[in-house]
Amino acid sequence: MTFVQIIDYKTSRQDDLNQLLDRYVSQSQGKRTVTHSIVGKDRENENHYVDVVEFPSYEEAMRNSHLPETDKMFQEMVALCEGMPTFTNLDVVRDESINKHMVNRMFDECLMKGNLDVIEEVFTPRYIDHDMMKDGPVTGRDVMRDDVTAWRKAFDYSFTTDAQLAEGDYVTTVWSWTGTHKGEFQGIAPTGKKCTMTGTTTFRCEDGMIAEGWWHMDAMGLMRQLGAM
Repeated sequence: MTFVQIIDYKTSRQDDLNQLLDRYVSQSQGKRTVTHSIVGKDRENENHYVDVVEFPSYEEAMRNSHLPETDKMFQEMVALCEGMPTFTNLDVVRDESINKHMVNRMFDECLMKGNLDVIEEVFTPRYIDHDMMKDGPVTGRDVMRDDVTAWRKAFDYSFTTDAQLAEGDYVTTVWSWTGTHKGEFQGIAPTGKKCTMTGTTTFRCEDGMIAEGWWHMDAMGLMRQLGAM
């Protein structure tokens, strides 16, 4: 279970504290178990800061706290703070990325189930599509509507999400695809063959919708399986 530690403190020496944290990151390289760290500054109190530090589990957090580098860093941190920092320890019971949820909805409801109404809800009108199987970028929601319709006519298929990463406005999905060739595809008559393909899709989100997408897939491998190469 993911574990998060919230460190609340006051300091007028944030620049010195940043240098301390940079040294700690360098000195504990290959040893620390932190997976994500965020530092926030209170807009109402310029000396008030909150650090949110994420670990894979409570056990990994405890292992990290026992490192000599961590103990040294904490002692130096206290010397830079106004009073003793306070700690809140949290087991993460729900972790939700709105952008990931939107992308997964696109895969599940639109690509898998063929609900084209979802396109209007998750893609911007000026959506930009970059697809390695096309000559260049195409703009507009209709590109998704046309692509989903064409692929669903050509194959009975399913996607499996192998990995997914969300950072900032971007969500990257590593996927596996399995399909049975039932209709014409790229000029190839139906073969009835069961094919597999792997790929990645990166979406850029903007104002709660998908604004741009990059599709990379093993198209050559798919064509070989269909007997076109």
